[in-house]
Amino acid sequence: MGVSLTARQLVELLVDPGSHLDWDEPADTEPADAEYRASLARARRRTGLDEAVLTGTGRIGGQTVALIASEFGFLGGSIGVATAERITRAVERATAERLPVVALPVSGGTRMQEGSAAFLCMLRITAAVQAHRAAGIPYLTYLRNPTMGGVFASWGTLGQLVFAEPGARLGFLGPRVYEELRGVELPADVQRAETLADRGLVDAVVAPEELREVLRRSLSVLTRVAPAGGPGEPLGSDEPDGPARPGGSGGSGGSGERPDAWEAVRRTRRPDRPGIRELLRRTAEELVLLDVPGGRDGALVRALAVLEGRPVLVVGQQRQAGDRERPFTAADLRAVRRTAGLAEQLGMPLVTVVDTAGAELSAQAELDGIAVEIAHCLTTLLSLRTPVLSVLLGQGSGGGALALLPADRVLAAGNAWLAPLPPEGASAIVHRDGAHAAELARAQGIGAYDLAAVGLVDVVVPELPDAAEEPAAFCERLGRAVGVALGELSRLSAAERSAARALRHRRLGDAIAP
Repeated sequence: MGVSLTARQLVELLVDPGSHLDWDEPADTEPADAEYRASLARARRRTGLDEAVLTGTGRIGGQTVALIASEFGFLGGSIGVATAERITRAVERATAERLPVVALPVSGGTRMQEGSAAFLCMLRITAAVQAHRAAGIPYLTYLRNPTMGGVFASWGTLGQLVFAEPGARLGFLGPRVYEELRGVELPADVQRAETLADRGLVDAVVAPEELREVLRRSLSVLTRVAPAGGPGEPLGSDEPDGPARPGGSGGSGGSGERPDAWEAVRRTRRPDRPGIRELLRRTAEELVLLDVPGGRDGALVRALAVLEGRPVLVVGQQRQAGDRERPFTAADLRAVRRTAGLAEQLGMPLVTVVDTAGAELSAQAELDGIAVEIAHCLTTLLSLRTPVLSVLLGQGSGGGALALLPADRVLAAGNAWLAPLPPEGASAIVHRDGAHAAELARAQGIGAYDLAAVGLVDVVVPELPDAAEEPAAFCERLGRAVGVALGELSRLSAAERSAARALRHRRLGDAIAP
């Protein structure tokens, strides 16, 4: 695809009418080289701009943001020293005024006419962006077609959320340079936005006409985050009806009774059972779904959301996609770790949702290092400095489930379960056939109330008797329980939370399930 919108057109598309304010001072770049001087003059006449970037402020859904928009028509959006200085000053001013930054790069990379001087300015821009992020202020980027070279390798991809234009070419090495150096063409799909999204390098592919709403929702969540250094005000701290504490009975409706373990396994396998997507759709006040490995039909869901008044990052497993179950892959686990890192960077709670028939079992999965990725997920979540809440929503089979369970609190649906293998697999090991699956399910202590007895689950959210038969009511009960748990965690300091997390995991499994 070609470049479709100028910098000004895109800014006008995004901001509330009449809200744009220009920050730019006239550029006075007059290089000694006559040919370069003439190129600048032509670019200025053609675009009506004095440099390859516009900076300023505007409002998106009423939220004031700083805007940095590249203009590809000005020498391919290339970054010279004056361009870099304009970007750097804009980021620094946004940091001083505590404004979120929305960066809209489109560029061939460093301006070759200025050589190393321009190239080194990427460090200048990156330092300003890093200081902005360290201050806990949102920095969002939208990569347009094309975004290449040093821009892609610095401020273009440093967004806490990185969005991209459909079909955009995004990469480090330009196709002409690749062909000159290697003698063959670079495959077209290697640097396509959708390819990068499938590999977890881009958070969402968004059409320009949809970008305003995605940014509005993202900023609505991100700007609710409490400033670094202390917990937010506890919201929704009243205990909801329904959830049961370990060893207790259920709330209204009275279904704190333990379901039969094998019957619970069968219920969690129903294709109409609410999954993470339905849970978020029914409970989130604001929701931005992010792209995941394998696209929308994959086994992972990542989202920025407001749940019970609290901004959170959500990552979880979508067991059922279409008419079949999706295995959890090594790429999914890498995306889990990236989401956890983003939660820590933004100072937001992380909510993990477990509902999986298991990790991918294949030769390719072994080559992809799935076991190593499970181990890294465990250590990442155990050491995360922000609150972690895990929801055992349904099936919890094997290491793919365990990877998302290290948390400060764990909620479980009444029929949810966790086991090293599905009961049929356990039966095959113990009895050399699958005929004893029901017997083993009942004997292994895999159900939600059994898991509460051994210290993993803190609250069981009852099903009356099956979430598939009451999806709206079940999601509402679970949503309220999430709000209560997040409220409890918000009242703990980071040191208190870390100490409690260490003690919790040290004692897991000590108790013997009845």
